[in-house]
Formats: sequence, structure tokens, C-alpha cells
Amino acid sequence: MSKFRGDIQADLERSLPSFASLSQSQAFSPQYCPAPRRKLISDVRRTFCLFVTFDLLFVSLLWIIELNTNSGIGKNLESEVIDYKFTSSFFDIFLLAFFRFFVLLLGYALLRLRHWWVIAVTTLVSSVFLIVKVIMSELLTKGAFGYLLPIVSFVIAWLETWFLDFKVLTQEAEEERWYLAAQAAAIRPPLLYPSALSDGQFYSPPESFAGSDNDSDSEGIGRKALSVQESEYIRQGKEAMEVLDQILAQEANWKLDKSNEAGDKVYSIEVPFHGKTYILKALMQCPAELVYQEVILQPEKMVIWNKTISACQILQRVEDNTLISYDVATGAAGGVVSARDFVNVRRIERRKDRYLSSGMATMHNSKPPMHKYIRGENGPGGFVVLKSSRNPTVCTFLWILNTDLKGRLPRYLIHQSLAATMFQFVYHLRQRVNEVCCSSAP
Repeated sequence: MSKFRGDIQADLERSLPSFASLSQSQAFSPQYCPAPRRKLISDVRRTFCLFVTFDLLFVSLLWIIELNTNSGIGKNLESEVIDYKFTSSFFDIFLLAFFRFFVLLLGYALLRLRHWWVIAVTTLVSSVFLIVKVIMSELLTKGAFGYLLPIVSFVIAWLETWFLDFKVLTQEAEEERWYLAAQAAAIRPPLLYPSALSDGQFYSPPESFAGSDNDSDSEGIGRKALSVQESEYIRQGKEAMEVLDQILAQEANWKLDKSNEAGDKVYSIEVPFHGKTYILKALMQCPAELVYQEVILQPEKMVIWNKTISACQILQRVEDNTLISYDVATGAAGGVVSARDFVNVRRIERRKDRYLSSGMATMHNSKPPMHKYIRGENGPGGFVVLKSSRNPTVCTFLWILNTDLKGRLPRYLIHQSLAATMFQFVYHLRQRVNEVCCSSAP
């Protein structure tokens, strides 16, 4: 049986086009992905600067506490500052902390350097000075503070080095690569799209909310005047679609996290400004239009077959491509993760080789947060159904998930529950596809 499943998997893989090649040629067309905006200073660098400030404040606090013992802060301050002695004063440890604070903020906050040499200098100076001071001074005879201040100063200096080298510089290098790739793609001329296809064009069968093949965003907007809030919903949907396109174009950088016996895989990737994003990739033995119908066009009917959600309601249809939905996700991890509710804006598009539904968290007056559920927030993500050019009876299904479940949950538990939920979702989707195919068979 496993060999037979493997043969089917191999046949499906051969029948599908290379997703990476399609992404490179289409996902970054200018009409889908405008030039990205860049932050002046990254979040991780800002955190590093806060840690450097904490270094100075913490060492200062310990020094003030030491001054306020025995003969009082006034006499001790005069003894350690005015009558400074290298062998007995803590004042130079405070100056060392100020030296690190000044040099590091100058280099990494004001000048925004992207090299490690500044932190290397401050850590080297701090280490050498503290080692010499401990060896030559009389601080160890002064009780606990004689041990505490040098050790704290030494440890914090090396923590700053680790944080910058392994967190700040590596994450910013990744964000820089993303930015350059997106910027280059934004000015790349369209390759495979004929002029007849528009940004907002997609097809939906009867009973769905979409318009015809000739509909476009401008035509949809022209039929009615949009409010400021409705225009904001449309903007959010387009923003989510841009991020979705960028994630698809970076398939070579997806990191495999888990796989199951059915051949489904869950990948992850760090998306700049949005954090860790999970991608479920599954091969489906059905036409792409069937998955498009069940997952993208009829989200409110998903509760019939999808056991991972208990409610899905369309709150508002903004225009042909954009709607607002309310979803309630069932508990996960054996009940450890309780049910969450979400309010999302969704944007639907149909392109030459794929169907897409992008989305992200938003707010709607009809569904404020309730005490019954913890309100989660979804970052940019969505569903993608990729057609096969060789075999129309198979397709690739992708679920891109970026979510903040809120609450005080361990990170490892969130990662495990999300992967399990994604596998469970595609399992129910296959069951639904089989039911539909069997019911429609003569």
C-alpha cells in the first residue's frame, strides 16, 4: 500500500509544474506587487538598543545600591569618584557600562552600522578591563557587590555580542534580501500575463458572489460609491495579496518542518515585519476548480466538512473581490489551546494558472471581541490552488498561515498545534473532495 501511494505521489509531482518557476515569472508582476516600504530601523535592532540601555541602567542601579551601604551614599560617592582608586572603586565599572551604551547606540542606532566590529571593540575592552580589575583590585573583600558588579557587567557585554551577531545582523540580512528581491520584482515587466487579464479578475460559478470574467476592480468600484472603511478593507486585501505573492516567490527558502504519510508537508519561513509563517503544501487528486469552489468561494459552507472550525460567517461583501468573514477555530492540542475567533478581510483573485484567496485580520462593527472566545489575529496569508498544465485532474493546494493566537501559550505548543491543525484541515478537505466526486459520478 505504501509503495502504491508513493507511485501516485511521484506521478502527481511529475504532472505538476514547478511552483518556483511559476512564482519567479508571475508572482512579482508590478500589477501584483508594488515596491515595498522599508522601515528606518528594524524591530530587532530596536530591541537590541533597548537591551543596551538596560545594561547601563542595571549596572547604575547596582552601583547606587552599593553606594548607599555602610557610611552612606554621600561619603561613598566622594570616596569612589573624587578619591578614585583602581583597586577599590566601582566607579570605573559604571563608566565601562556608559562606554558600551554610548558606543553601541552611536554605531547601531544613530549610524545604523551593519557590521560586528563595534560590538567586538566594546566587548573586548570590557572583558580585558574586568579581568584585570578582578585580578588586581580589592573588590572581592567588599562582600557581595565585589562579585556581583564585575560578573553582571561581563555577562551583559557578551549577551549583547550574541544578540547582535546571531539575531540582529542575521535577521536584517534576511530582510535586506527580501527587500531587494521584492524591489527588483516590482520593476520587472510582466512576462506571462496577456493584456486581457486584470488585477481583480476572477471567475466564479453560479451562486457565488463574484462577477464575470470581464470584471475588474475599477468596474466593481464604479458600480457603487465606497465608504472610507470599505476602501480600507480593499487596501488591506491587496496588501495581504502582495505579501502572499512574495511568500510564493520565495519557495526555495521555505524550511521543511513536518510531513505526514499522505505526503503533505508543512514548511515555515520568516517574513520580514510579519514573523514566522507556515505553508501547507498538498497534492490533490481533483481538478483545481473543485478545491477553488469548496475552500475559496464558499467559506461559510466550510463548517459542513471542516472539523477545525466551528463557525464561519460572511459579515460583509465589500465588492466582487473583497469580503469580511468571521471564523471560530476549534480548540487544539487536546484542549490545551482553547477556541479562538477571528475577523478577517479576504481578497479573491483568479489568474492564468492559479486561484488565490488572501486575507489578514481586520475589525468590523458587527463582531467586536467577546468574552466567550479569545480574539486571535491573522497576519497576511491565505489559500492558493495551483493548476496543472499537464493533468487537469490534479492540482496543488497551499495554505499560508501567519497567526497570533494571543493568550499565554508556550511557543513550542503553538508550533505543534498549528502544524497538526493544517494536516487535519487537508485530511477533511480530501474527504470532502471524495464525497463531491462520488456524488457527481454517474
